[in-house]
Amino acid sequence: MAKLHPGATLTPTKLDLITAWMPEQRWYTAKGRRPVLRRVGGFRFEDPAGQVGMETLLVLDEAATPAVVYQVPLTYRATPLAGAEHALVGITEHSVLGTRYVYDAPHDPVYVRALLDLIGAGGTSDLATPIGGGSTEPATGHPVAADLELEVTGSRVLTGEQSNTSIIIDAQRRTGPDAGRSHPLIVKLFRVLADGENPDVILQSALARAGSRLVPDPFGSMTGAWQNPSDRAGTSPGADPVDEAHGHLAFASAFLAGTVDAWRVATQGVAADTDFTARARELGAATAAVHHDLARVLPTAAADPAARADQLASWQARADAAVIAAPELGDHATAIAAIFQAGAQCDWPALQRVHGDYHLGQVLDVPGRGWVLLDFEGEPLRPLAERNRPDLPLRDVAGMLRSFDYAAGNHAVGHPQDRARAAAWALACRTAFLDGYASAGPDPRADADSAALLRALELDKALYEVVYEARNRPTWITVPASAVHRLCSNTLRPDGSENTMTETNRPDDPTWAPVEGQLSGGGKAGSATPAAMPRIRPASWDELGLLV
Repeated sequence: MAKLHPGATLTPTKLDLITAWMPEQRWYTAKGRRPVLRRVGGFRFEDPAGQVGMETLLVLDEAATPAVVYQVPLTYRATPLAGAEHALVGITEHSVLGTRYVYDAPHDPVYVRALLDLIGAGGTSDLATPIGGGSTEPATGHPVAADLELEVTGSRVLTGEQSNTSIIIDAQRRTGPDAGRSHPLIVKLFRVLADGENPDVILQSALARAGSRLVPDPFGSMTGAWQNPSDRAGTSPGADPVDEAHGHLAFASAFLAGTVDAWRVATQGVAADTDFTARARELGAATAAVHHDLARVLPTAAADPAARADQLASWQARADAAVIAAPELGDHATAIAAIFQAGAQCDWPALQRVHGDYHLGQVLDVPGRGWVLLDFEGEPLRPLAERNRPDLPLRDVAGMLRSFDYAAGNHAVGHPQDRARAAAWALACRTAFLDGYASAGPDPRADADSAALLRALELDKALYEVVYEARNRPTWITVPASAVHRLCSNTLRPDGSENTMTETNRPDDPTWAPVEGQLSGGGKAGSATPAAMPRIRPASWDELGLLV
């Protein structure tokens, strides 16, 4: 057990070190700004060998508006950690112990073992030093199967993630008849914290308890507490205790090795001109099954007038932003407003918990098991309270329809001669996905109300994509802009389905063809080297060499 040294000083301080280090991390949200940090919580793990210090700092960055709470676990070593130069936060001088090498803890195997022990066995961590007149709570582990004892044999950190840090842990069962059996895990360490339950933990765990095989098996989670960012009481000696926020800090589940994600399967399919409709149909059925289970095991709510009004306002704000990003879309302003009005005024189904950020990159193709859904965290940039609200299940359907369009566009942008074929491929996959969804749940095309609502949700998603592409990758703007044109030009059949055979959008229409002067989006439309789509496919699986 490492010995603490009350009153010892560090030069530079911990906050000085991480203030210089954080802006370079992908999960730091205030890009281009220098953090302004203060501690709002923290806890420690103990190294049984007494060699490595482990401390997690929960810090508030007041450079951002609104301020953001981050989780920053650190390890302290007397000598450098071999092979971890990329994870070095900095070097500091301890007034008692001398030189200490400070590391980003997820890269340190001692920390990984301690983290997994807490999650898997339950219990609490050690307390960190109290903050001012307030107090901090220890972290608490919440195992799913407390009798499952694992021995860690190795670990590695995925790169490329935006808002979290994921650790792949090679582990094997320590006891019982399956002793020595491999049991790999993935631990998602939440870097940006918010008061409340993380939907990734709640939804995936609820689905697993319901017996669903469409999500990875959960292993456990870790929760903690920190000073409420809006409460500055208790930060000076003698002040009253502060209010505390509580939330999830980490989530562990089975790591499905040897898999590929649906984005890779789909993009390879369109490139090779292979039929993907059977897999799209299976994915639609899996999506409907997950929606059914979520509605069965978690609360639902009726859509009241306030919810409709809020949604309509959100849709219109998105449309306004898209027209600013690509002024040529202003020609569709009347049609956009009409589609959103129709979506807000039609009959809505009950609101329920949904995936919230659904696309092909959130689904794995697992040999012998089929499709498995991942990452129920919702859109990371949305406030946690919003992501925890019941929502429209058709939002997930719309997200996947747009993802099929992007899979085809991923090929067509780099191979303009294949535009017509890619457009037909996307149309076939979209239809098959809806067919599969209807086989296991309500048919989104069964009536005019459902079709109008789906159309509004898909249009909203396409407008979001227009803004993203205009700001970050203008050569791709024709992919979502063509969807806006299609949705605004088409009419609905009497059964509520889209009439996709209009003269303006036949299956052989070169959907992604850039028209000179048609869309500026901050730059010329044209060909581009295919790249990983933004939040369409997580590059992390690629980096493991699992996508072959």
